[in-house]
Amino acid sequence: MRISVWPAMDGAVHTLAQGLVLFERELLMFALFWLLIGMVDELVVDAVWFCLRLNPAHHTRRLAHDAGGRALHGRIAVFIACWQEAAVIGATVTQMLNTWREDGYVLYVGCYGNDPETVAAVIATVGHDPRLRVVIHDRYGPTTKADCLNRIYAALCADEERSGCRFHGIILHDSEDMVHPLELTLMDRALFEVDFVQLPVRPELPEGRRWVAGHYADEFAEAHARMLVVRDALGAGLPAAGVSCGFSREMLARIGVIREREGDFGPFASECFTEDYELGLLITRLGGRSQFLRCRDADGHLIGTRSYFPNTLGTAVRQKTRWIHGISLQGWDRLGWGGGFVERWMALRDRRGPLIAVVLLAAYMLIVVEGMLGLMRWHYGPAMPVITAAPAWLRYGMIACMMGSVWRAAMRFMFTAREYGLREGVLAVLRMPLANIVMIMAGRRAVMAYCRSLAGGHVGWDKTEHVAGPGWVYAKAAE
Repeated sequence: MRISVWPAMDGAVHTLAQGLVLFERELLMFALFWLLIGMVDELVVDAVWFCLRLNPAHHTRRLAHDAGGRALHGRIAVFIACWQEAAVIGATVTQMLNTWREDGYVLYVGCYGNDPETVAAVIATVGHDPRLRVVIHDRYGPTTKADCLNRIYAALCADEERSGCRFHGIILHDSEDMVHPLELTLMDRALFEVDFVQLPVRPELPEGRRWVAGHYADEFAEAHARMLVVRDALGAGLPAAGVSCGFSREMLARIGVIREREGDFGPFASECFTEDYELGLLITRLGGRSQFLRCRDADGHLIGTRSYFPNTLGTAVRQKTRWIHGISLQGWDRLGWGGGFVERWMALRDRRGPLIAVVLLAAYMLIVVEGMLGLMRWHYGPAMPVITAAPAWLRYGMIACMMGSVWRAAMRFMFTAREYGLREGVLAVLRMPLANIVMIMAGRRAVMAYCRSLAGGHVGWDKTEHVAGPGWVYAKAAE
């Protein structure tokens, strides 16, 4: 007969074990409370989305290729703000000018005098194309992206005054974007009916390892097929993504007047990290109309912007730090909580980034604590301290949370697989922990950066470094 002898537990170890057991219960209650609230919030959005899917009017529309290549109904200006983008800007400008065959648009590229490489890259690639206008900032860079956009806007106003011809709309793009041939036509038509229009953004998957870049594809595939569709249908303000977003000339002029009263020099908020997000919501608050257009061409390609996102952990955390800082923290300060119930609900969703980071951190800490307690129970057995059994609501909450996690994974799989294929749909589920880690790290950095800004720290252009990818050419654009 074998007798199991458990090792004795001294006072210090017993105290540690007791503290871990209590800490485990507190972490569980905190994380479970917020995870359940988040789960209900997402389920409400899912319910609205599924209801919209029953209405054919909300299905993704298809446009023929021959809808492009004709004269626009109004003049369109395209803004690209650049700082140290010599590696990508030449290819981007070339692709835009070769892809958009419509008459009546001008591509404004804003650069800095102390960044001659970027200026040279633009000029060397396209030469003296009359559709291209290079604007040199009167200040050395980097300032902020919004400040650079305001300098481009000032150049546009000067051009309008000289020519006596006013632009109809303004479109924003980034230095690494790959555009669709039908974008200008779609924007041109929409801006006769609304003041702001946003097209989808489709992150491209790089060759080789793409776990970090892939999580952007997963998030955008769901956000721009579900969340923005729901916001548009509910009539809530739409956040501008900074690319493939178009604004009516009259609305930007109106916002420019408001900014000048506040001491700025254009419609873009110079001291804001996410000036595009703020601008989209401000239009709704001023009574303007916004629209999210999700369309495909005759070949099934999504009409919007394609680009390569960061593919390393450090660059992804840096980029998302800027997003959380600008949207969650500066947005709270600058925009407040105006509007009706739907607007406040969406604002709360936008600004929950730091809270999500804390809740996720608590959940992962809970996993670590559970592992430590498991090892101690295996080693010490009955000598381990115990506390009262968990209440029934806590057990039911854990079951509901597990079911909600499975549902969210299924939704992530569905949206990613629909856009990128079944393999990427499976990988999207596996990439969810990585996305959580990026959120935790970025949330911490964003809060620290915000505290520094409150203490008078400098607000600069914390831009993402871009690298040239293999590119993506639409078949019709190459004909």
